[in-house]
Amino acid sequence: MTMTIKVYEVDREGRTQVLRPESEVTPLAEPEYSHAFPACKCHICIGGTR
Repeated sequence: MTMTIKVYEVDREGRTQVLRPESEVTPLAEPEYSHAFPACKCHICIGGTR
């Protein structure tokens, strides 16, 4: 299964400019560890109480 991606920028007037044309990419089965968000450290997620 492939996906398509197109990279563009939008200026403050709403005009778009293509930075990279549309191309097909194959998604990874699992994201690389370096791309993952760090674990949440809020009091709710670490088991604390309010």
